[in-house]
Amino acid sequence: MIDELQAQFLEHLRYERNVSEHTLRNYASDLEQFYDYLAPAHPQTGKRKEPGIQQIDHLTIREWLATLHSAHKQKTSVARKLAALRTFFQFLVREGVVELNPAKLVSTPRREKKLPKHLSVEDAIRFIETPDTETDLGKRDRAMLELTYATGVRVSELTKLDLGDIDFKNNLIRVTGKRRKERIVPFGDPAHEVLKSYLNVRDKFLHSAPVSERDEDALFLNYQGTRITTRSVGRMVEKYIRICAGMHDISPHALRHSFATHLLDSGADLRDIQELLGHARLSTTAIYTHVSMEKLIEVYDKAHPKA
Repeated sequence: MIDELQAQFLEHLRYERNVSEHTLRNYASDLEQFYDYLAPAHPQTGKRKEPGIQQIDHLTIREWLATLHSAHKQKTSVARKLAALRTFFQFLVREGVVELNPAKLVSTPRREKKLPKHLSVEDAIRFIETPDTETDLGKRDRAMLELTYATGVRVSELTKLDLGDIDFKNNLIRVTGKRRKERIVPFGDPAHEVLKSYLNVRDKFLHSAPVSERDEDALFLNYQGTRITTRSVGRMVEKYIRICAGMHDISPHALRHSFATHLLDSGADLRDIQELLGHARLSTTAIYTHVSMEKLIEVYDKAHPKA
């Protein structure tokens, strides 16, 4: 029963809510873990003895979350699983399967505030300039890194960019962010130059692929002529971290964080940065003020005679 309802819920997310495949996988995994907790499979027969969906209350959910805490799961992971249950039960309320959403009665774990990791200006430039632009892949990788730092786009947004989203005349890109919200973001001349250099390479990638598999619209392509994936971008970043001496523990998101931090350090208004990043709430952008405050304290300690 429960697994059938989960399947219906995931179909609802895919076709009515149009959520990403990444989000779908997370929801499916979280709900499967909850199902395993409710009705563990018999070690010999593999059969489950599951409770009725109406029997699941907020105490059941709290007990499950408690087991996750005991297993030392991160608070962010626990909070995401609770959010998945809330959305699932809200769907069941809408479908008339249950009357109330028990997950709404469970408090979200307070998340630990982690300051985003970012690069110094010097390290950001050094990292971006690592790809060998004498090669075709190097030209593409340099263009991706340069554009990410120039605009602060998420990796998922970078991979979704189409050729038609670039306005070379005005140095602007149209970005489709979360919940399909669009924003216009400027980029500088260095990004303009490497993007132009990459376009010839893009045509090579495109025409080396079978006609049926070509992605004519995608801005960034792999060598097979299809749209590059977020996973490929992650592997690309790891590759250049190994090459770039002295750098470690850097994710593709680090350039986005660096973009925001460097703008704030240079006096940009927080609301303008919010708009550029595509944050729905200013509080999300405000975390960068803590990053800048750390730098301010460091400068104070080094420079002030009475520090």
